[in-house]
Amino acid sequence: MMPLRDGQQAMAALDDRDFPDCPVCGAASWTIVHDGPVRDGGFGSGRPGRVARCTGCGIDRLAESLCLDETAYRTEGYRRHVGQDHDLLKHYAVHDELQRFTLDAIWPMSLRGKCVADVGCGGGSLLDHVRGLCGELIAIDPDPGFAPSLRQRGYKWFAAASDAARERSGAVDVAFSIQVIEHVRDPVAFLTEIRALLKPEGCLVLSTPNRADILMDLLPVEFPSFFYRTQHRWAFDASALARCAQAAGLRVAGMRHIHRYGIANTLLWLRDRKPSGRAALLPLDRTADDLWRTWLERSGRADNLYAVLVPAS
Repeated sequence: MMPLRDGQQAMAALDDRDFPDCPVCGAASWTIVHDGPVRDGGFGSGRPGRVARCTGCGIDRLAESLCLDETAYRTEGYRRHVGQDHDLLKHYAVHDELQRFTLDAIWPMSLRGKCVADVGCGGGSLLDHVRGLCGELIAIDPDPGFAPSLRQRGYKWFAAASDAARERSGAVDVAFSIQVIEHVRDPVAFLTEIRALLKPEGCLVLSTPNRADILMDLLPVEFPSFFYRTQHRWAFDASALARCAQAAGLRVAGMRHIHRYGIANTLLWLRDRKPSGRAALLPLDRTADDLWRTWLERSGRADNLYAVLVPAS
């Protein structure tokens, strides 16, 4: 079955077990926006699936029966699912270069002397990048595989934000959660637990894939089947993310669209109908990349959302 274009109406009878009431706004009405293959792990593996959009708040939800089980995040299951493991050198090779986008998103915010928590920290790449500048550093991740290394590097490790809040409630100046909220069972509960960590003047810096990515329009057949994946229960645009934050007692102090790839990535997608990562396409250079990224970010069509969220009261 062909995937549906964004915005198409397909009010089919939906199984309440796959699409229960929305945790963000409580609505019980969903509209199918994708009915076709969903990526299952790495590129090239997929399963038939459905994604529906809440008619109340606009969040997208993958059918629950397709979602990766929560226990996978507390074991090696998730990392095996996406072709990773607990090898720190491999982890750094993937994640270190991505930290520049997070650091760019918060500029000119200063972290000097601040208490910082990273929720969903994995092997601690982001914490390593700000180590020596901040004060206390808190590592939060449900998978204990990296915990010994995180502790050895001086980070206080917790399995969940709710666990950390028992000791450090209201103590965190800046919390980060990078590419995590799309995985969790209940995004409002997830944000509420992080909010409990924050000082009254603290903030949460959060990123998630942007479902308004330009490729969703340019490749309406191929790209949704790559974008939607079994480890991502939720998909957001800027409006849906703001509604989710509001439901958790947070307000948006800043929202940025940040694109992590050059123009060659888009052109190769259009040519080959498959991802190419950071492959080059001569004679395109950094100037072309900068122009492309600037347009995407200003028009809201970049591949990632970065929000700065603060307590609403």
